[in-house]
Amino acid sequence: MSAALHAEGLNTFYGKSHILHDVGLTVEEGRITTLLGRNGAGKSTTLRSLVGLTPPRSGRVQIFGQETTGLPPYRIAQLGVGFVPEGRKIFANLTVEENLQVPIERPGPWTITRIYELFPRLLERRSNRGRQLSGGEQEMLSIARALLLNPKILILDEPSQGLAPLIVKDVFRIVAQMRTEGISVLLVEQNVRVALEIADDAYVLENGEIVYSGGAAELGADEERIQALAGASAEEWRLDEVLPT
Repeated sequence: MSAALHAEGLNTFYGKSHILHDVGLTVEEGRITTLLGRNGAGKSTTLRSLVGLTPPRSGRVQIFGQETTGLPPYRIAQLGVGFVPEGRKIFANLTVEENLQVPIERPGPWTITRIYELFPRLLERRSNRGRQLSGGEQEMLSIARALLLNPKILILDEPSQGLAPLIVKDVFRIVAQMRTEGISVLLVEQNVRVALEIADDAYVLENGEIVYSGGAAELGADEERIQALAGASAEEWRLDEVLPT
C-alpha cells in the first residue's frame, strides 16, 4: 500500500511557542485517517503545516511521493490536495452557485452538476448567499468547493463543529463516501466516536506529540482512552447509522 501523504519530524512554532514536537503521520491511499486530540493539542497546526499555511521549522512532508516541504499552499493544492479549513471560510456575499465557481477547474469526475447530485440541499439553495445558509449547509458548501478541485486527498478540519447531530450524520456519510470514490482522507474531528467509526487508521496528539498511532477500530475499543479525549461524544452511533447503505 502506498502513501498519499507522509510526514515525519515536524516541528512547528508560532513565534517562540513550540507547538508540534517531531510529529509524524501517514495517510495511505484510499483510506480514511483521523487525527484526534484534546483542544489545543496541535491538530489544526498539524494540518496547516501539511498544506503549507504554517510551514514547519524542521521536518519533511511528502505527498504522493513528491517532497512538498517549503512549497507554498497553491503548489501543494496543485498536487491534488483539497483542504476544508475549520470555520468553513465560504464567501458570505456570494451565492451558492458563485461560491462553486470560485475554484480553478481541474480535470476529473467532480463537476458542479455532480456536486448538486451529492448535495441536493445546495441545489435547492443555489441562489442563496453564503450568509443565508445554515451551519450544515455552509459545511457542505465548503466540502463541495474542495471536491471541485478533483483532489486525490481531502483534508478536513473539524467538519462537524457546531452542527446538529442529524446534520453531522449527513456530513459524515459524505466523508465516508469519499473512500468509495478513491479519495484518501485526513480528518481532524472532535467527535471521537463517529470519527473512529468511519476511519481506517487513527493518530492521537497530546501536547503537540503523537501518543497513539494504529488502527481506528483498536482505538475505538479502548473506552478509557476515548473518555480521556476531550470532546468525545457521549452518544455512540452504530456504524450502519453513519455509513451510507
